[in-house]
Formats: sequence, C-alpha cells, structure tokens
Amino acid sequence: MRIIVALALLASATLPTFGQGFESMKIATALGTVLASEKLCGLSYDQAAISAFIESNVPADDMDFPATLQMMIQGQGYNLKGMSESAKTAHCTQIARTAKSYKFIQ
Repeated sequence: MRIIVALALLASATLPTFGQGFESMKIATALGTVLASEKLCGLSYDQAAISAFIESNVPADDMDFPATLQMMIQGQGYNLKGMSESAKTAHCTQIARTAKSYKFIQ
C-alpha cells in the first residue's frame, strides 16, 4: 500500500513538469516554424514583437526553450527547401497571417 501511495505522489509531482515541457516544445515548434519561414516568405519581423511573444508565452525559468527553438528553426529550414511553388504559396499565406496576428509584421 505504501508503494502505491509513493508512486501516486511521485506521479502527481512529475506530471505538471511533463505538461510544462510539452507546452514549451509546442510553443518552440510553432514559433520555430514562423521564424524559419521569414526569409522564404519575404517577410521582415519586428524583433520587439518576437520578444514580447516569448515574454508572454515562455516561462522565465524554461532553460530548454532556446535549444528546442533553435532545433525547430533548423529542422524547418531544412524542410522548407524542397517546397513546390504551390506548397510555398499555401505555407507563406498562413505564415503571414500568423505573423500578423502576433504583430510580427504590420
């Protein structure tokens, strides 16, 4: 019985951390896609808006975020190279809409 209680306590202590890590990875993936698309889509982002996005969406103590973001930017950069014109049009249309919604562009 004590083992079950101990395991339950351990699980409850680690699950929030896992959830926070997953949320951080989700944000890094989404932001990495937008940032990696800047040049491909002919956009120029407002650097203060990027900082504001990070300030409001990433916990200050999230030391993994920068490395995860960089990995996502590099991975997306590789994926974007082989896009057809139609795929690029669709991709860049949504990237521009997303960037505008977060005030990365006007």
